Amino acid sequence: MASILKAQKANATKADSKGKRKANDMDVDQETEVVTPKRKKNKQRVLLLSSRGITHRMRHLMNDLEALLPHVKKDSKLDSKSQLHLLPELADLNNCNNTLYFEARRHEDLYLWAAKTPNGPSIKMHVQNVHTMDELKMTGNCLKGSRGLLSFDQGFDETEWGRLTKEVFTQASRRLIFGVPSTARRAKPFIDHILTFSLLDSKIWFRNFQIIEKDPLQPNGPPQTTLVEIGPRFVLTPIRIFEGAFGGATVFSNPERRLIVPEFVSPSAVRSALRREKGHKYGQRKDAVEEGQRRKAMRMREEDDLAVHKVFA
Repeated sequence: MASILKAQKANATKADSKGKRKANDMDVDQETEVVTPKRKKNKQRVLLLSSRGITHRMRHLMNDLEALLPHVKKDSKLDSKSQLHLLPELADLNNCNNTLYFEARRHEDLYLWAAKTPNGPSIKMHVQNVHTMDELKMTGNCLKGSRGLLSFDQGFDETEWGRLTKEVFTQASRRLIFGVPSTARRAKPFIDHILTFSLLDSKIWFRNFQIIEKDPLQPNGPPQTTLVEIGPRFVLTPIRIFEGAFGGATVFSNPERRLIVPEFVSPSAVRSALRREKGHKYGQRKDAVEEGQRRKAMRMREEDDLAVHKVFA
């Protein structure tokens, strides 16, 4: 009889557990739930590509920039140089909202387009004095994929085009092209190098330095922060700033040599001017030779009856 009563009590407790929960139990469960914040995804990616006709030095510079910026996505070369309107579509296909496009001309001149796609703005710059990492062979080194600090010259805040260029390169908190977002997929949680943008003679000088907190000659000595250059290094000359992506209204035009030529002087125009100067020197030499022949002809005496070939004929 006692065993039957025990079995009935056990069945009653099972039935209560299968029924509705009490309000107090539901409150306890709600209090134990912890809402975890979602991690923000990186929505800033940079498309890196070039045109046909780049040299080995230009290709090595692109590889160095790809190693420095972990949020860069490299694409194949663009066949046509006249169809830049295709670049925003390529960036959209690759899920990129920024573009770095290297345009090579005559296998000598290199131009860099930095654009915010698809609405702009975009900056066209002439790249000069290119030195890659392999060429420099500097002693500095940094972790691949690490985030770098950005240092801008004070002169960027003094001009309108400088502020706009700085905004395109970084855009403060959003970090567009050279600023690596903290949520980038391939970025490492370390900051061990600094990218410097100096302004001199209306040109942007790019340098990359490693941050060393200890002196390698005195590893046990006091901490001393120093900078050692890594590379690459190059100089950017702004030509034009457009309102749209790879086109649109001109926001800024380089005022270099405004008294002579109202726009930027291309390297091909400089080379043609040098060739014309050499041709002018060649023309002066030819004119001097002709003048000497003319004077020599004027000094010649006329033939007379006592000439040698007449006397001894």
